[in-house]
Amino acid sequence: MSVSENQGFNTRAVHAGQAFEPRTGAVVPPLHFSSTYAQDGIGGLRDGYEYGRGGNPTRDALQEQLAALEGGSHAYSFSSGLAAEDSLIRALTRPGDHIVLGNDAYGGTYRLISRVLGEWGIGNTPVDMADLDAVATAVAAGGTDGGKTRLVWVETPSNPMMKITDIAALAKLAHDAGALLVVDNTFASPYLQTPLALGADIVVHSTTKYIGGHSDVVGGAIVVNDAGLAEKIGFVQFAVGAVSGPMDAFLTTRGLKTLGVRMDRHSDNAQAVAEWLLERPEVEAVLYPGLPSHPGHELAKKQMKKFGGMISVQFKGGEAAARTVAENTSVFTLAESLGGIESLMNYPSEMTHASVKGTELAVPVNLIRLSCGIEDVEDLIADLEHAFTFIGTGS
Repeated sequence: MSVSENQGFNTRAVHAGQAFEPRTGAVVPPLHFSSTYAQDGIGGLRDGYEYGRGGNPTRDALQEQLAALEGGSHAYSFSSGLAAEDSLIRALTRPGDHIVLGNDAYGGTYRLISRVLGEWGIGNTPVDMADLDAVATAVAAGGTDGGKTRLVWVETPSNPMMKITDIAALAKLAHDAGALLVVDNTFASPYLQTPLALGADIVVHSTTKYIGGHSDVVGGAIVVNDAGLAEKIGFVQFAVGAVSGPMDAFLTTRGLKTLGVRMDRHSDNAQAVAEWLLERPEVEAVLYPGLPSHPGHELAKKQMKKFGGMISVQFKGGEAAARTVAENTSVFTLAESLGGIESLMNYPSEMTHASVKGTELAVPVNLIRLSCGIEDVEDLIADLEHAFTFIGTGS
């Protein structure tokens, strides 16, 4: 079924890229495992398919789906979110170039940019993306060796400090300086936020998270609205082989079909949990953009449909209290990752963000990150309430 941008999100999620199988009429397109394709004579490709690294019908269906939901013209599905980021940076920067990124960026992103690509001459400056004056200064300054800022890279909401950045304002700032704006939309998903419509040039995702949604597949994605950018990114993806496998693409497509339904539930649960946490005497701060007390609340209302399923919590009892809660839940599972239907809890300082410990991007040691799943919210709150009883007991 062909889809239109005028159709609703859930209609596009279910039908984009999902043409009936012509021979049998199967409503779910078949899963194509083949690594290579028969040719009708030398150079006689069938629908452009030659070799699995260059194209696969199952991956193509996912890419069509991703583009339709993010409002882009081209999408690429990768073997992981970091594979997507690596290919993107290789495609659009050269040694000596400079990237400005958030000073609370995901630890894996910072590790890639600073410790891997930094060895190849790519400079970076971490900055508070909510402070547009500071961003403008960093963009104009460029690298320490005079390198020009090519990319401005932002997560909004950010991981794990839940900062909200004005995408439209940041896009103008980047474009005025001759740079491109990259938005990591993993926390929001295209159901809650579409950065390309707000002026961003490139959207990246860890599709492992909300897009896949079931904690059973690792993947990444890039979506753009410019044919020139798409050509560069697609070339690097093909050249380095950073593509998603057929089964991974199939599972991601299946998850993406229910994204809107799930995000409503994730968001509603997180809102209720955040409001409960706000009243707890053990809590120093609740970082959730759905709370009026959050400094980015009004901006989030403007550029997001709802506020998402992620919450960060800081405890008055410091590191000990945070660790105690993290190790005493039963519905929330202590684990890496986020965005699955099950609720997860994370201690970023020594888990997702361990690679930035001791740097200016270090996460407060009294902070835990909650990924609120789709369970009954009463059970999530009861689980946290039980874990809170262990604070101060040494258990």
